[in-house]
Amino acid sequence: MTSADGTLVAYQRFGGDGPPLILITAALSDRTASTELAEQLAPELSAITYDRRGRGGSGGLGDWTLQREIEDLAALIEEAGGNAAVYGHSSGAALALHAAAAGLPITKLILHEPPFTPAQEGQDPHESQAAEERAGREEAETIRALLAQGRKAEAIAAFLAPTGMPQEMVEHMSNDPAVQAVAHTLPHDPYEVVSAASRGGATPAEQAAAVSIPTLLLCGGDSFPWMIESAAQLAAAMPDGRHHVMPGQHHVAAPEVLGPLLTRFVLGT
Repeated sequence: MTSADGTLVAYQRFGGDGPPLILITAALSDRTASTELAEQLAPELSAITYDRRGRGGSGGLGDWTLQREIEDLAALIEEAGGNAAVYGHSSGAALALHAAAAGLPITKLILHEPPFTPAQEGQDPHESQAAEERAGREEAETIRALLAQGRKAEAIAAFLAPTGMPQEMVEHMSNDPAVQAVAHTLPHDPYEVVSAASRGGATPAEQAAAVSIPTLLLCGGDSFPWMIESAAQLAAAMPDGRHHVMPGQHHVAAPEVLGPLLTRFVLGT
């Protein structure tokens, strides 16, 4: 598929004539991360996975902007028939929210653990966001420097360790060749995609409040508590948002658990 700026974007379709659902992957992943989920969805939906800009079979990293990523998704929705449901995981959920706020023809929106820090009672959300933004810029600069030196494993670890991920898993992912193959995208995703600047200074809840599309906020019951709280706050801010916790699931949910939830929501059953 060709995006608005001429960049080729690789995608794969699973299933047949059911309503289209586009799956947006998280940071440090390409479309293969969604294959098992797409196969779960295929009997009833037309599930579409794609390589985000600069990953896998897609080009365009040198021309990366958030607007380009939104244009890629817009072209994919057109390819799917002119409108589609959209699912995003982690920073992919932040991208999906940007796309919905930009007015793309999205029929249903599923945001699975968008990585926003929840608002704290008694704190000014804009002041808290500004402090978080400064810390994020510093972290992104550290990662850029490590990548410039070819130290991909260290760059990946610098991103993953602050999330609370167990050290053993951080070490495993940092040395995984498939993860290292997309490490060059880290400064853009998640840092630029989830930044306050990308929302024009609005908080995540303020951005979400302007999106009227039926939206399902998903999180795992065994995931990070701050992500569960953030999802609940976004759902409460949205005109047509609902929050669902998947018992026993972590940040990455099992496809056999996630698939039926997405299918029922998209089909309205």
